[in-house]
This record gives sequence, C-alpha cells and structure tokens, in this order.
Amino acid sequence: MIKIGLIGCGFMGSMHANSYNIIDGVQVTAVADIRRDKAEELAKISGAEIYSTGMELIANADVDAIDICLPTFLHTEHAIAAMKKVKNVFIEKPVAFTPAECDALLKAQEETGAGVQVGQVVRFWDEYVCLKDAIDTGKYGKVINAVFRRLSPRPTWTWENWDLELTRSRGAMLDLHVHDTDYMLHVFGRPNNFNTVISHGGEGNSYTMTIANYDGFVVTSEGTWDLPASFPFEMAFRVTFEKAVMEYTNQGFTLYTDEAATPIKLNKREIAVQGGGNISDLGGYFNELEYFANCLIAGKKPDKATLPDACASVKFIFEEMEKAGNAIL
Repeated sequence: MIKIGLIGCGFMGSMHANSYNIIDGVQVTAVADIRRDKAEELAKISGAEIYSTGMELIANADVDAIDICLPTFLHTEHAIAAMKKVKNVFIEKPVAFTPAECDALLKAQEETGAGVQVGQVVRFWDEYVCLKDAIDTGKYGKVINAVFRRLSPRPTWTWENWDLELTRSRGAMLDLHVHDTDYMLHVFGRPNNFNTVISHGGEGNSYTMTIANYDGFVVTSEGTWDLPASFPFEMAFRVTFEKAVMEYTNQGFTLYTDEAATPIKLNKREIAVQGGGNISDLGGYFNELEYFANCLIAGKKPDKATLPDACASVKFIFEEMEKAGNAIL
C-alpha cells in the first residue's frame, strides 16, 4: 500500500482525499491543516494521522508521497521540502506564485530527482481529452478557430478568502484562467503572438480575455470569477474544424456537422462529492490522481502535467499580465 501525506484539508484537499479513498493501492495515512476541525474531517475517511502544519507532516510522517493542496503562496516552500523528503510530490495548480518560484521548484527537482505532477486537471477532464485526440488525429480536419470559456461565481469558499486577495493569489488570472492557458499550450503549443485584456471591475483582476494567433487559426480564452453566487459555474469550449464543430457546455458535449448535431457519448465516471466550491463530481480530479497513484504503484515518475509544463503555464500567465498592463506582477 502506497502511503500518501495530504497537506491542506480545505475544498481541494477534500477533492483529493475523496479520490484517493476510492483508488486501489494507495491510502492517505497523514493529513495536515492548521484548522484542526478540517484535518479531523478528512482523517476520518482513511484513519489518517493528523499533523498541525504541513512542515510538521513533511518532517515526521512516514509516507511515500506528499500531496500539497495549500493556497498558492504557500506551495513553493512546502514543495521544495517535500521533494527533499520523498520521491514523488503532487502540487495543486497554479504550481507557484511567481516565475522566480517556478525556477526554484525546477532547481529543487533537478537536485532531488523527485517526480512531480501538478494539478492542471483540465488535461485529464474527459471532454478535453477527447478534444485533444480530435485535434491530434485531424479526424475533422484542421482547426479553424477555438474558444475556451471559464465562468465562476466569486470564490468565497477559500480559507480566509485568500483567493480574492491579489497579494496572495494574483487573482483570477493565475488561479482560474491558468486552466485554459495551460490547456492551450498543451494542445497547440506557444502561439506566434497574443494579446490580453483585463477588467478590474470586481475582485482580483476579475475578467480576462486572451486572443492568441497560431499559424492559420486563432484561439480565444475568456475567464471570470466575479459573477453572482446564483450564476452556474461553467467550463466550456467550442472548436471549429474544417469538417465539424465540437462544443462542450453545461448543456452537454456535441459534435456539429452539416448533416446533424450529435451528442458525444464518453465512457466517463461520474463520482459525486459533497462540499463547497464549484465542483459537483470528482471527474478529472479522480482521473489525474488515479494516474498519479498508478505511477507511484509502478515506481515511475509522472510524465503528464509535469513540473516543467506547469511552470511554463505560470510564466505565460505573467506574460499575459504584462501584455494587459497589470500592475500586480
């Protein structure tokens, strides 16, 4: 049995604890959070030992891997300490708070040889995996244009509302928009050029729009988290190919051709989870952690959603901020 140490028992830590609990071959045996009640909630799932802080867990817990679900500004110090302690580390996205922190993480990985996977979960989301396959295989021809959208109510469920403070999260760009930026780089590579605009009308650079130019097509990504609590969370895309359009919204996943609009059926696992935030099922969270767990069991380092990948995405976000004239750099 592979023993996991989970640091951070809030919303995302709960997603991870619930996922590990239904994955064979791994068990969360240690949890840490400065909020004792949150740690106790997750400890009950697997009978884990409780630590008061992440650094205490890293120093003392007998674990094979460490999973870090802390606020972004705390990632780097804990991740570096974890890499020095164990062979494999999972770090939630965004992987780091600044490009300099990314460089520090990459240096630590080189020095320790640790395997690191980052929670860029969209890479594991079934509909986005299906879309990447369609792009890579060219089954519907070349991409003509692509639109990605991520809309969310204001994230008031985080510890001390840290997400809404630019000095602790960098706002919606680094925390929310990074999903679509990372997927864009993952699927299409770096664009030839791009432009970004930001609206500061609400909390934490609350609205972002990026238009990226590639050879022969354009990719647009829109993100905001300054919407009312009643507004439904949505991650969506519409990709126009030469022979078809693939669209994913809250209404479903559909392939459009001149002949018909056809629902795309995926062999996906719907795993309900209880808790706050904007996620109603484990979905891609389960997929990414199952992959991480299988790597641990097989004794190999993850080669999906790697640390270099995640650092490239964070650095691109900062380029987007600079393009938009964002003062919070």
